[in-house]
Amino acid sequence: MKLQIANPAAMEALGEALARHCTVGMSLFLQGELGVGKTTLVRGFLRGLGYTGVVKSPTYTLIEPYELGERRAYHFDLYRVTEPGELDPLGFRDYFDGQALSLVEWPEHAAGRLGKGDILVRIAYGPSHRDVELSAASAAGQSILHALSESPAPPS
Repeated sequence: MKLQIANPAAMEALGEALARHCTVGMSLFLQGELGVGKTTLVRGFLRGLGYTGVVKSPTYTLIEPYELGERRAYHFDLYRVTEPGELDPLGFRDYFDGQALSLVEWPEHAAGRLGKGDILVRIAYGPSHRDVELSAASAAGQSILHALSESPAPPS
């Protein structure tokens, strides 16, 4: 699925739309250059789950946990990871136990430690917008992209 996202509000709306369809245990991988809108999409996703607090990029902490009633979500930013083995002492794999939603920025920095995830979100700079490509890497991911494509007002 390919979209052109006009502004940060539309990127948040895309995140909210994704959240409406995701279930516990799913992983979203977000790729794109610095400043392209990955954390903005995560902010919208968390808002879609009912979170009302500040959402910041965990660039220095690597992970930011969110308790959302009976659900949990983890926001990872692996930009500063230079060697995938750095994640092992942090118990990184334990976060992917199927009991929470995981949103991972810079998943390529964890090479071999994550699997495929359910949805890959690639964001790139366009002339006056962001080009967003969503692809599914699981049956659950395919189901979500199908539901998004049938939404009455897809984000733009």
